[in-house]
This record gives sequence, structure tokens and C-alpha cells, in this order.
Amino acid sequence: MAKKQNNNNTKLRVMMLGGLNEIGKNLAVIEYGDSMIIVDCGIAFPDEDMPGIDLVIPDFTYIEKNVDKLKGILITHGHEDHIGAIPYLLRQVNVPVYGTRLTLGILENKLAEHKLLGSRTLVTVEAGSVVSLGVFKAEFIRVNHSIADACCIAITTPVGVVMHSGDFKLDVSPVGGEMMDLTRIGEYGREGILLLMCESTNVDRQGFTPSERHVGSSLDSIFMQNPHKRIVIATFSSNVHRVQQIINTSVKFGRKVAITGRSMINVIGAATRLGYMEVPDGVIIDIADLGRYPSEMVTIVTTGSQGEPMSALYRMAFSDHNQVSLTPDDLVVLSSHAIPGNEKLVGRIINELYRRGVNVYHDDAEVHVSGHACQEELKLMHALTKPKYFMPIHGEYRHLIQHKELAEFMGMDAQNIFVCDIGQVLELDRNSCKRAAPVPSGRTLVDGYGVGDVGNIVLRDRRHLAQDGLIVVVATVDIDQNTLISGPDIISRGFVYVRESEELMDNVRDIAKNMLTEMLESGVTEWTQLKQQVKDALSKYLYSKTKRRPMILPVIMNI
Repeated sequence: MAKKQNNNNTKLRVMMLGGLNEIGKNLAVIEYGDSMIIVDCGIAFPDEDMPGIDLVIPDFTYIEKNVDKLKGILITHGHEDHIGAIPYLLRQVNVPVYGTRLTLGILENKLAEHKLLGSRTLVTVEAGSVVSLGVFKAEFIRVNHSIADACCIAITTPVGVVMHSGDFKLDVSPVGGEMMDLTRIGEYGREGILLLMCESTNVDRQGFTPSERHVGSSLDSIFMQNPHKRIVIATFSSNVHRVQQIINTSVKFGRKVAITGRSMINVIGAATRLGYMEVPDGVIIDIADLGRYPSEMVTIVTTGSQGEPMSALYRMAFSDHNQVSLTPDDLVVLSSHAIPGNEKLVGRIINELYRRGVNVYHDDAEVHVSGHACQEELKLMHALTKPKYFMPIHGEYRHLIQHKELAEFMGMDAQNIFVCDIGQVLELDRNSCKRAAPVPSGRTLVDGYGVGDVGNIVLRDRRHLAQDGLIVVVATVDIDQNTLISGPDIISRGFVYVRESEELMDNVRDIAKNMLTEMLESGVTEWTQLKQQVKDALSKYLYSKTKRRPMILPVIMNI
């Protein structure tokens, strides 16, 4: 018989391996004894200083080292920053994934792309479901968000309840489904919540987040004012309620709807199949059949609201889309706000659209509302849950600090609020919460099919190449005779235009030749030393002449 675990000295360990001091790659780990669960596992998009990187995912080192404890993955909702990294994690571990129907419907498409569908267990839950995972019991509680089927999760542990808010807002008149279950959250609050982990994305915004229905009335006005234009609407593919309203408005004004963009097609397909969207027969047309309908009788729903290169809207704006060519007879509506960091990308598309004479509605057209709680809704969450301890999550550092201040305003003792970094561990029992030693954490870079094979050194080299270019020095030597046989030949890429800098290149060649000859004649035949001396000599000369430091790559061959 297995020895019964002594719970008296066991601490509940809570940590975020992503989603703190950053937007995206949200991942929470909750651990007690031999049981561990994960809440969400998302991606982030690369910064400007990550050339060539496609995605950023959390560092899974700690999870992989403790895979024997891992009982399952709980998902709050189906946005990329909460589910996008799950296929990468499931390559390393095989545990059940729990989520609502739409969330798992979107995830299934991702698992199919990674050839994991069918080999991993997906367990469908609904609001009100309770699942047991080791020593934990987790209840999914309905919340409102900019995607259907979103939940917060109340996790009952041996030392108390941890409430994970996920992403939420309070929408008393949601487009689909029901209002956030404030009653159930309040019941947990009355029974006692040990730790609240609450999102912080909109903590700097006062008041309440407007209802999604607000967008519907704005769409009506746009369609009414532009009866002779083809209307192209770019929005988040995951915002099923937004797309439903676009379809409803199009039907009201007698328009057909064409959909473009892979993620948009996938999500709408999953939402329609699972009953989260209602589309009258004959309304959706194939994007390839646009020419069969008058342009003023068509609405195009597309991806690319964040200016993503190669998205459908980007390709339309730069005349690279196979089926859609934009003209001054089109109206483009950006039904979104730019995610922090994407402002330049969005601005580039808007500028290009205006250059083509296309009218654009964006922030000033009231065609987007956030899916995240503003200050009054966050206060409501704190008032309902009345947690003993609080950890702000999902936000940059300024968001976390402002959420800490909001919690203090609501009456919490500052000593009971923990603003953490990723990897920072909180250890809790019924009467205490303290910081413990951090665990491995950080970011793993995805470049094509490569996961984690691009690190800081490779990124440094890429930035170096992008900023200063490359000089390649090719020479052939005879080590036995200590002589230079041929070369050196100089190849320049991204540094200077050789035909206009012949004197500079001649001097580079002479310096490299003299350095190699001098080293060989003095008996130096060690490859590393030969290359380093050439690099040092050329680097010093080129900086003195150009104030640039190109990457110098000596290629020395022995005959």
C-alpha cells in the first residue's frame, strides 16, 4: 500500500510561466504534493528585435521535469494567447485537456496541423462542470469575453480555493449565451477564496467595458450610410459574436458574405458546426465567386485587423490577394484596436489603403469594444471574491502595479498582494503566503519547424546582420609550407555596394592578406587564432573608415 502523503507540511505552489510583464503566452501552474495542473498555455507574437521568429511560447522545462505530477490542462477560452502553445506542449507530454466545446473545436484544428489529433485526449466541459485532477477539483464558471464559451476556473485545493479569472468582462446583454455567472463567483467568495489570480489587461481604463451589442448598432449605421460600396470588415477571427453581428447586419441589408483568411475560415467553420453561430442558407458565398455578385451587395469578412504581414487584409492592401482587388468603391472597416506593439503594422495597412483611395473606418467609428474588464468590473470581481491573497496576472508590469493599487483601494492589505515575475513561485497554506525560489522560465522561440533552436546568440547574429551586414573573407593556405596559396577574396552583403567602394574593398583585401601572411610566416597555424586575427584587424579598420561593425566571417581552407 502506498504511503499516505503527509499534507500537514505540504505547501500549495502557484506560479506563472508566462503572462506576467508581457502580453500573451499565458500559462499558470498549480502544484500540491504529487499533483500538478496547468491553466492555459498560449503564445505571444515576436517583438521587432526578433527577426525571422514566427511565435514565442513559454519555456516548458519545469513542466517536463515534473511530468509525472501533471494531471491535466485546463483552458479558460479559445484565444491564441491562451491555447496557441498547447500543441507544442502536447508534443512533450500526454495529458487530458479540458475546455468548453468551442474552445476544443478551435484547438482540434491546431492539433490536426501538428498531427496530434486523435493521439491526445480532449475532454469537453461546460459552465458548471467540475473535474477532479489528483488532489484538485476545478469548476468552470461562465464569464463574458470577446469569444464565446469563456470561463473562469475555481480550483479547490487541500488548503483553499484558487480563483483564476481567465479573460473576462461583464456584459449584461451579450450577443450570444448568458451573462457572466456572478452568483456562483459570489458563492465561492462567501465560502472563502485563498488566492485570486485576476487578469489586468484593461486595469488602466475607467468605468465598464461596453457591451458587444454596441458594435451592432455601429455596423447598422455604416451599412446604411454606404449602400453603394462593397464593405470589407477585418476583425479577430476568434470573435464569433462580432462575426455573427456582421452576418446579421449583412442579411438585414440584403448582402452576401464572403470569408477570407485561414484562421477566420477555421473558426467560423468550428463555430457554425458546433452551433455557436447561426447563418441563414445562401448567405455565405465562396470568395472565388465574388464576380458573380454586384459589389454593393457583398460583405467580405477577413483576417488582418492587426496588420499581420501575409494576412488576407495585408495582401488586399498590397494587391497580392488572388480573389480581392480593392478600389475606391470599397470601404474597409477595422473592427479592432491595435494590440500594443502592432500600431506600426496597422498604420502601414491604413496608409496603403488610403493611398489606393479606399475609405477606412477604424478607431473613430465605434466598431470595436474590448473583451477585457475595466476598473469597475475588476472592482466587482474583487468585491465578490474577497480573496485572502491576490496575484495580478495577464499584463505588463504597469498593469500589474495598477491592479495592485486597485486591490488596495478595495481594502486589501498590501502585504497580501504579490506582483510576481514569470517563474516566481508562491507557496501557500491556509494561513500564509510567501515567495519561494523561482523555477526555470522564459521564452522559447519558434522559427518555422524549429522550436527552441533559435536562442539569444542566433538572434544577436541576426540583428547584427540586419544592422551592419556581412563581410566574408575566403582564402586558401598551405599549412605545411606556411604560405598563402590564393586569395583572400572579399564578399560583401548588406554592408557596402562593392562597385562604389572599390578602394575600401581593396584595402580590406590587402589587410587580410598581410595579416594571414604575417601569421603564417611567424608559424601560427591554429585555425581559431588565424580567423580571430583577421577578424580583429578588419573590424578595427572598417570601424575607423565607416563607423560600422559588420559581421566578419573568415573562411580559410587548407590545400
